[in-house]
Amino acid sequence: MSTRTESVDLVGDEAATNLARAALFAALVGAFAYVTFPNPISPVSVTLQVLGVFLAGIYLGPVWGPAALVLYLAAGALGAPVFEGGSAGVGVLVGQSAGYLWSYPLAAGVVGAVVHRGATLRDPDAAGLATLVAAMVLGTVVIYALGVAGLALVLSLGPVEAVAVGAVAFLPAEALKIAAAVGIVRSDAIAAA
Repeated sequence: MSTRTESVDLVGDEAATNLARAALFAALVGAFAYVTFPNPISPVSVTLQVLGVFLAGIYLGPVWGPAALVLYLAAGALGAPVFEGGSAGVGVLVGQSAGYLWSYPLAAGVVGAVVHRGATLRDPDAAGLATLVAAMVLGTVVIYALGVAGLALVLSLGPVEAVAVGAVAFLPAEALKIAAAVGIVRSDAIAAA
């Protein structure tokens, strides 16, 4: 009597690769959370997390970019110290920075959809400068819309004060993050050439 065995792929190579890339970008956003600068105008510190959100959308696209940020949020909720300054837990996801954090998957999806012009991945190096910047500006609008709403809700701020301390206070830092993301994408294109 002989037994026959066959190998079965439970997950295709492409899905496994995309999941691994999503996990790497989730880890990158978590590492960027440790780079914090106090913002004298806002109760929320400036971090590099948004740069990671931009890069996830640009490099992973509108499907796997958001998946990376969902992994990031799940890891932090489960206790991995991946939120601002190494904080963790569900409490952070309902605290003063909750709106910003919950916006990350949506923002990565928006950035990815604009850069890739839909759900199919394209080479991000082929995106023009205006497309890259527009994608990240739209991503920033998503982040600030939810971030300001969360800040206003948690801290009982009026709309003007919430916009002032939750968005306007961060605009110079966001401009630098957009410039850094463009530089990373363009340097990647130069290195590949």
